[in-house]
Amino acid sequence: MLFRSVFRLGNTVSSIDAARRALYLTDPVLRFCLTVANLNRALYFICDNVLWARSISLIQDIDKDRWNLNATRYYFWSLVMNLVQDAYMIAQLMVQKSRDGQYRQKVNDHLNESQDAAPVIIPQLDAFLFLLVESLRRHPALALDVLKNACDLFIPLDKLGLYRTNEGVTGLCGLVSSLIGILLVLKPSLKNKP
Repeated sequence: MLFRSVFRLGNTVSSIDAARRALYLTDPVLRFCLTVANLNRALYFICDNVLWARSISLIQDIDKDRWNLNATRYYFWSLVMNLVQDAYMIAQLMVQKSRDGQYRQKVNDHLNESQDAAPVIIPQLDAFLFLLVESLRRHPALALDVLKNACDLFIPLDKLGLYRTNEGVTGLCGLVSSLIGILLVLKPSLKNKP
């Protein structure tokens, strides 16, 4: 019980410290996304700490449903900002890769090869998807971060009533997110770093 409360407080402090460090990033988009994401994450943990204190009767006069709703909102906005950051980083990689002459030749070869296979595909869409896959293939940490954040997003979307899904989908997304989390603990080099 004591370990759990210390862990919760540690997460709060860690999120506030991460928001403080994000303020010093030179890229304004990353600075904004990471600061807002980490502040929302810290607010989520504060709400979670209050709910935990209520569950052990340390605090009694609070509206549990309101605090739970606020915690879910903060968690949702933290994930949204993390996904915006991921999208920005992917866009940067794609622009960088598209300027590479060797890569442009690779795209042309791919488009010429696939003309007979799928004539209904729009060449620009095919080239875009090829560029996206190539960019993520070379940056597995970013791909894992996108997948984890997208899976985590289903939980608050469902709780907030923004996108209702069944428990099976939510459970599967939670399982995938947990497995990715375990992988990141075992192999820290796969953690996404802006």
